[in-house]
Amino acid sequence: MIKVAPSVLSADFTRFCDALKMLEAAGADYIHCDVMDGMFVPNITFGPYMIRDMRKTTNLTLDVHLMVQAPERYVEAFAEAGADIIVVHEEATTHLDRTLQMIRAAGKKCGVALNPHTPLSVLEYVLDGLDQVLLMSVNPGFGGQSFLPYSLDKARALKAMIDARGLDIDIEMDGGIGPNNVAEVTAAGVNVLVAGNAVFAAPDPAEVIRRLKRGK
Repeated sequence: MIKVAPSVLSADFTRFCDALKMLEAAGADYIHCDVMDGMFVPNITFGPYMIRDMRKTTNLTLDVHLMVQAPERYVEAFAEAGADIIVVHEEATTHLDRTLQMIRAAGKKCGVALNPHTPLSVLEYVLDGLDQVLLMSVNPGFGGQSFLPYSLDKARALKAMIDARGLDIDIEMDGGIGPNNVAEVTAAGVNVLVAGNAVFAAPDPAEVIRRLKRGK
């Protein structure tokens, strides 16, 4: 089943509650929360207090993507704030396995995000303990970037790794995804679609979400 995780980074923050209600009504599965620290990526967004307030406002799954240096420092805070899934970058933490153990100990689903250039081989010894792998299809830090086509090859290779081990792991992709390329993205094995501008800049965001969920 295809899941759609609109990124609220593209929402109008002056009408944030309305945006969350719209996403619920439109059938979104997750709320994708891009947390940036201005160090790991060249942008700053929001922290655990925003997640806490979102948790009060919506029952949708909060998919928290920590684009921060040393994410292990913040796992507990985001878990307590109400995150359902906590995803950390392999490139940002020295002891990836320890960080993933922290997420699981907090009772949350855990995931690993990989930048476009990062090889899948870094997942070799942690894959069996993951709920989700997030493949970046743009270089992280800003919304509105163009999709990197080689991300499709990476998704197909990851899907083969997962299937070869008989695992049940979601493959999420983030960056430049919309109705124009959703068919090839889902055909490559991706089943969780992050979309920001494609949803929030559309005249009819609900129709975009419906098209993404259909995978075509």
